[in-house]
Amino acid sequence: MQKETNVVILGSSGSIGKQALEVIDKHNEKFNIIGLAAKDELNILTEQVLKYKPEYVVIGDEKYYSELKNRIDINNTEILTGVNGMTHLCALSNVDIVIVAVSGAIGILPTLKAIEAGKTIGLANKETLVSAGDIVMQKIKNSNSQMIPVDSEHSAVYQCLQGEERYLKNIWLTASGGPFRDYTYEQLEKVTLEQALRHPNWVMGPKITIDSATLMNKGLEVIEAHHLFDIDYENINVIVHKESIIHSMIELIDGSFIAHLGLPDMRIPIQYALTYPERLESPVKPLDFTTLSTLNFDKPDTKRFPALELAYQAGKQGGSMPAVLNAANEIAVDKFINGFIKFTEISKLVEEVMLKHQLVKNPSITEILEIDAWARNISHEF
Repeated sequence: MQKETNVVILGSSGSIGKQALEVIDKHNEKFNIIGLAAKDELNILTEQVLKYKPEYVVIGDEKYYSELKNRIDINNTEILTGVNGMTHLCALSNVDIVIVAVSGAIGILPTLKAIEAGKTIGLANKETLVSAGDIVMQKIKNSNSQMIPVDSEHSAVYQCLQGEERYLKNIWLTASGGPFRDYTYEQLEKVTLEQALRHPNWVMGPKITIDSATLMNKGLEVIEAHHLFDIDYENINVIVHKESIIHSMIELIDGSFIAHLGLPDMRIPIQYALTYPERLESPVKPLDFTTLSTLNFDKPDTKRFPALELAYQAGKQGGSMPAVLNAANEIAVDKFINGFIKFTEISKLVEEVMLKHQLVKNPSITEILEIDAWARNISHEF
């Protein structure tokens, strides 16, 4: 890398954002933090601003503006607020890459602004492609922007596809199966929050951990893969691989399979996005094949885990349905976390909201955000 790469991290206080900063710490001579953004995690954000001294910091909830200003008291750091603050960071002329690691539909508008500004985008926000994939990918094609997925499965596919794009036949997304892959339906009905948050392989935030347990996370990844790699849903397969050593595979027209292997550590795909097309030494310890006795593969059970099938249905219907799926799932997961519904009722609530929605074939960004809000409101009613 010839010069410092100027970085903006949206969602710096979350799991992905903090690990991105760990990668940058490992190679601090290669990177310069221009901007950080977080929702309302004042303690974490304050520590980060005092350490990295970015030119800009964004606090998502503007009611915390004064308190943040009192805490950091740095003349060279400008404080902005909300979505407008994040979009401002994405358009800065001196920014090279924007890591979009915020959670929720709030990530869509900043991503679109980064595309418009011709930035490289390290995408770790599912809503951007699940809810608005058609619009986002069309804008990518018509811009100088580049999108590199940060999600481990999509990063794996992205890496495997280098030089092989025209020979692609199928994508195979691997799923750990979560902590309940061997549970009966009767056992699933009695799952507790503590059990659901105990992922066997990955350390993630609570929402994505529960999505992994229901297989909704894999369903959302199917929709993302459809948009990222311009491939039909019939050619995107999910396979349960409990060890999480193979992060995903591509199948080529000549019968060859190319797989991406490594320890389950998000710093690998994060660093790949930050340094692409180069590679640097990683802070992750290498995979020791002598410790692996077997690698297991199974078909996902969509009867016990219907969320995956719901995602395929939403993706194939297209239009506004994926946005409804995603928004309803966010509310359902939140209700489970707060003890209002059972684990098995997460998918049922999502299905009910999907059935109540009247499909919009080619929604605008404004319509997508309105439908997202509608789906959240109707989910609360259920």
